Amino acid sequence: MRTAYQYKLRPNKEQIATIELWLELLRRQYNYRLGERFSWWSENLCPVNACPLVMPIPQLRDNPNYYSQKRDLVNTKDKFSEYKLIHSQVLQDCIKQVKLAFDRWLKTDKNGHKLGKPRFNGIGRYRSFTYPQIKLDCIERNKINLPKIGKVKLIQHRPIPEGFIIKTVTISRKADGYYVTLSLEEKSVPALTTEVEPTLKNTLGIEMGLKQFLVTSVGESVPIPQYYRKSQKRLKTLQKRLSRKKEGSKRWLKALIAVAKQHKKADATPRRRQSQGNAHQAVADKRKDFHFKTANELLSKADVIVHENLNIKGLAKTSLSKSINDAGWSQFLSILTVKAVSAAPPEEANAGQKTIAVNPKNISQDCSNCGEKVPKELNILTHSCPHCGTVIDCDLFAQHDLGNAAINIKNRAVGHSVLKARGSRCNGRAGKREARTIVPA
Repeated sequence: MRTAYQYKLRPNKEQIATIELWLELLRRQYNYRLGERFSWWSENLCPVNACPLVMPIPQLRDNPNYYSQKRDLVNTKDKFSEYKLIHSQVLQDCIKQVKLAFDRWLKTDKNGHKLGKPRFNGIGRYRSFTYPQIKLDCIERNKINLPKIGKVKLIQHRPIPEGFIIKTVTISRKADGYYVTLSLEEKSVPALTTEVEPTLKNTLGIEMGLKQFLVTSVGESVPIPQYYRKSQKRLKTLQKRLSRKKEGSKRWLKALIAVAKQHKKADATPRRRQSQGNAHQAVADKRKDFHFKTANELLSKADVIVHENLNIKGLAKTSLSKSINDAGWSQFLSILTVKAVSAAPPEEANAGQKTIAVNPKNISQDCSNCGEKVPKELNILTHSCPHCGTVIDCDLFAQHDLGNAAINIKNRAVGHSVLKARGSRCNGRAGKREARTIVPA
């Protein structure tokens, strides 16, 4: 079992200077090695329909791969002595990042899609480096011992679980400081040995929304926090200040940092007095915390969580892009999927939990009681089935027939027919469901 813990670092001035020097040198090394691969690829690119049949084919230059570039680091250290200050494994991991970025561009993923061409990093754009290996006892009290950097103070807000060992350490720079991410592993906890089968009792369907974050198949709803929209007023003011500054000047850089910090602040000018920690908590961090708590709440209610197989990237390109990105659907579903596997405690690891993505076609149009298709416009907020008489007031469930859709999502995952799914409720009488609000722990 693998997991990750992140802590805030409090380095001194010398340690900050060292970290910044490493990031700049690693940025240059990354760009140089990526340029080597691009150069080889462009020089040896030859279309099949334009092969030189008359002229002899020149001998191809050796392909700069991961191992050849890693061996060449010795020459880099001889020519540029400042690279000797960087830990050798950190430098090798930079070459690995070049390999991964280049391979993702040339090769296709499991769906047959290629990612975009990797870009060169500008000044300040290389923000993290990784120690692939580190001592098990690197953390002593409130400090972490980083090779060639020294003992750096960290805010350990939660202890490392017993039995977990540190595999890798990543140092990252953000707008509000430096962070360390520990990749932890516990070999005695199996990932998942038996998969749980979805049934009507152990399955919960969820429908994502924008007025409400989600609605479940039992009528519970989760309100959407809208952290980004709450900080827009302050962000607009800072963007105006930034636009008036001369690009590249010290005041421009200071205004740029203020904008970056505002993207992380939840509300720079809260109406009510808040504690210092809450007032400066990041938007991204608050959203992630909300996602984790909501996922835990859902997994405590059912063994199988079912959701729509949404094209979130496509939806994010529509007029609803700001609301969808503020809700963070993609991040939430990813967290829910990962936590479903690791939610069970070690002694119950064989039980297992999982998530299922179902086809969203006609989810809102089909009646959850009789299965008949009931066409309706998006502005119709009440599901009224003329076949069986079922009425679901969608104002209770948020928007666009979310309550009816959540039940359909559950039925599709279970694999039962609608008649079996509704059981004794199939008596032709109208029914109304009231929504309840889930308050994350």
